[in-house]
This record gives sequence, structure tokens and C-alpha cells, in this order.
Amino acid sequence: MSENGKRRRYDRAFKVEAVRLVTDQRRKVTEVARNLGINPNQLHRWKRQLAEEGQSAFPGKGRLTPEQEELRRLRRDLADVTEERDILKKALAVFSSRRR
Repeated sequence: MSENGKRRRYDRAFKVEAVRLVTDQRRKVTEVARNLGINPNQLHRWKRQLAEEGQSAFPGKGRLTPEQEELRRLRRDLADVTEERDILKKALAVFSSRRR
């Protein structure tokens, strides 16, 4: 957190450039982090995230990676199907009790 207690936010370009300084120019993480005014652990995290996720890394506030978006969609679909199943179960119970 910064001095006033609020988190600083960095855009994708800043993060990619910071990682590039470490990877392409072979500068030390601690040196780059100090020059940019960020925590070295944060820079290590960005480096790992960029290596793992490539172009989908750092999607931005409120944006999801394609995998996260698919997972969200699948969960929503599952909730819909579960709700439909429960409605059908209740309807079956109602119609079954009327026949007796």
C-alpha cells in the first residue's frame, strides 16, 4: 500500500515493461523494483504471471481471462440446469400426489 493507505494500480503496459526490464535486459528484480517504486515480490509475481498466462496475463479490472470467463459461464449454466431439475422434481411430486 502507498503512504496514504490506498493501493496503487498499475496498467498492463507498466507491468509488461517492468517484467521486460528484468527478462530482456537481464537486470536484477530488486534493482528494477526499487527504480520503479514497487515491491520486489510484486515484480516476481508479475513475471511468473506473464510466463504462465502469456498474452492473457493482466486482463485489467473486472476483466477475466478466457479460462475464468468459461468457468463463470459453466457455473451459471450448471446453476440454471440445477434449478430446472429442482422445478421438475417438485412438479413430479405434485402430479404424483394427485393421482393417488
